[in-house]
Amino acid sequence: MSTNQFGVRTLAKGGAVLATAAFLALTTAGLASAHVTASTPKDAVQGGYTKVTFRVPNERPDAGTVKVEVTLPAEYPLASVGTKPTPGWKVEAVKEKLATPVKSHGREVTEAVRTVTWTADPGTRIEPNQFNEFDLSVGPLPDNTDKLVLPTRQTYDSGEVVEWNAPPPAEGAEEPERPAPVLNLVAKAGDAHGAATATATADDDHGAAAAGTTDETARWLGGIGLVVGALGLGFGAGAVLRSRRAGKPTA
Repeated sequence: MSTNQFGVRTLAKGGAVLATAAFLALTTAGLASAHVTASTPKDAVQGGYTKVTFRVPNERPDAGTVKVEVTLPAEYPLASVGTKPTPGWKVEAVKEKLATPVKSHGREVTEAVRTVTWTADPGTRIEPNQFNEFDLSVGPLPDNTDKLVLPTRQTYDSGEVVEWNAPPPAEGAEEPERPAPVLNLVAKAGDAHGAATATATADDDHGAAAAGTTDETARWLGGIGLVVGALGLGFGAGAVLRSRRAGKPTA
């Protein structure tokens, strides 16, 4: 094998190693930051109804998630809570008496759902490196707060229980290790104060999404850049060696 061929192959292998390392770093970072979240298909409007999706990732490499329990806020009771069947899982919604009855659609509500629990059927679980989603239909949403904090308990088949219950951090503070899922609410159209809040929330969400996209793109481009740089170095070295063997000047 010629020196030229050996050099090119060596550098190509080095580029492959760098590419693999970059991919693993990005994948590991994504898994490390995963946590239980709550989201809606569109803005959740105060006083209205919405579907809430809880996304539950499995963070353990040697155990599966077999139970998920969500606690709804007692200070903001939801008169209507509907569950959606999830294949392989049983769901149970448990009601409690309200300390103070609330009005909903012209009638007095004296009890409301406080916990919703999904339990896996035998042989079913959220496998390592996988996630599942669980849906609720809830309302009317409160009109005197801009967020609902929804503590969630995740149980693994190893017996481990993880509590996602830390409240949202103050502005500028570091995110807690186990943050509770949060459902952000926007004001109804026509409410001047609420409109400003909704606009600010939308701006924040857009900025966060843009920042997240930029950060993700930058990391991927960085990994690709390592590979391209390594390959470029290999081709350059090959050209130099060929040039010298042909007796051509290299300057």
